[in-house]
Amino acid sequence: MMQPVKMYTTAVCPYCVRAKQILKAKGVEQIEEIRIDTNPEQRALMMEITGRRTVPQIFIGQTHVGGCDELIALDGQGGLIPLLNAS
Repeated sequence: MMQPVKMYTTAVCPYCVRAKQILKAKGVEQIEEIRIDTNPEQRALMMEITGRRTVPQIFIGQTHVGGCDELIALDGQGGLIPLLNAS
């Protein structure tokens, strides 16, 4: 079974779109999106958890992957699929 994926996003964010495309290409069917542009409390929470203010911030299971660049790097190193499929 695949790990749950959670992503902090905003409405107009090309990196969020790209990250979603990458994850879907890897077989992720469901991404829990948390819109921080419409929910300031979630923005504050995201910054508290990650120490970052940019989107996307991607979580796979309990692991904070980071943003789109980190997702691409993780995939390039062959680490994305094992993380998605970790039990």
